[in-house]
Amino acid sequence: MAYQALYRKYRPTNFDEVVGQTHIIQTLKNAIVQNRIAHAYLFCGPRGTGKTSIAKIFAKTLNCTNSQDAPCGVCENCKMAANGSHPDIIEIDAASNNGVDEVRNLIDKVKYAPMQGKYKIYIIDEVHMMTSGAFNALLKTIEEPPAHVIFIFATTEPNKVLPTIISRCQRFDFNKVSMHDIKYRLSVVCKNEGIEIDENGLTLIAQLADGGMRDALSILDQCVAYCSSHIDVNDIRKIYGVITSEDIGKLFYSVYKKDVDSFVKDIQKYSDMGMDIKRLTADFIHMLKDSLILDYSENSTLVSDMKKDMIRKYFKLAPINFRIKCMEELM
Repeated sequence: MAYQALYRKYRPTNFDEVVGQTHIIQTLKNAIVQNRIAHAYLFCGPRGTGKTSIAKIFAKTLNCTNSQDAPCGVCENCKMAANGSHPDIIEIDAASNNGVDEVRNLIDKVKYAPMQGKYKIYIIDEVHMMTSGAFNALLKTIEEPPAHVIFIFATTEPNKVLPTIISRCQRFDFNKVSMHDIKYRLSVVCKNEGIEIDENGLTLIAQLADGGMRDALSILDQCVAYCSSHIDVNDIRKIYGVITSEDIGKLFYSVYKKDVDSFVKDIQKYSDMGMDIKRLTADFIHMLKDSLILDYSENSTLVSDMKKDMIRKYFKLAPINFRIKCMEELM
């Protein structure tokens, strides 16, 4: 069998497997229990945060024949939804089906009753790619669809969706997945796949993913291709050309102490490792910003405990004015 990417292999199949977005999952579960199903939903948020996955699970749950334990995963509807062959769950990529003709074709089919399940569900991904003409053609159908039809729109750029469309939908804003949740999910995947990785490695992958679970699994996939089944934090740094928060702290300390020799040697060492200078600059600015936050709010939850220890060790030694000057220079 052909190799399957980790983000596809570990795509959640029910609400319990979804990482983060608990407020959205609870709302959708309650809507199903109370039979308060809206006719149109808009899922918006950063890439890789579970918009399409939750849309598919929601669609599968609505058409599951086991009302006590939906989605059960064993009924005919669930099996068909899982392998992508359910005739009543239609996935459309708006990037390649964004014209008026495609939308009119969709509208013509909307009026037909579901063939297999209770609802006919249209999942339209990257909906912001649709043209204004296509949006306008869809307006009336979204406002007054047949009782058996549900639209789920997913987008990373809700600002490009017509306000008239947004006002007709229940809007759910997806958050970036927390570091803690990404690390937990990665640890589960690594255990299942027989991959050895330490806490520092998981933390670095979670940082690189920047709140995207799919990105985190793709990074892990690339690391496995490079290191096989044992992943070391230094290997991840080599692949992505990044340095750790601790290294940034040491660089800052060298600047503060005017230790030019140490600073230049370290920069040369990181450069030889293939360090991404833009990434270093951005991370440096973030660390300085976090140090300022801690000056005014010592117990702030905006800064992780691991970062707090590092900031106290290196950054707090310098006065605020010096750190602000550094940040201005880097920006």
